[in-house]
Amino acid sequence: MTETPLTFAEVFGLPLAVDLRTAARALGICPGTAYRLIRVGSFPCPVVRVGNHYRIPTAFLLNTLGIDQVPVYAEDMETGARYAARETEEN
Repeated sequence: MTETPLTFAEVFGLPLAVDLRTAARALGICPGTAYRLIRVGSFPCPVVRVGNHYRIPTAFLLNTLGIDQVPVYAEDMETGARYAARETEEN
């Protein structure tokens, strides 16, 4: 089951590393697919195994998402994204 994707504000508020489920949400894929991609060596960003858990460094995740720098105010980005989506729907 695919969880809802992370919002802009949630992405920009991530800690230094995230668990696989959170990374999967950010990428818009289900956790099962994320595990399969790791097993075949095709996960889209570097993965660190810590014991029985996987951790994904947030900097690499953001880079994979095409985000080079975090905005000063993540809430403003969220508002801007909603505005852009409304403009697209109206046109």
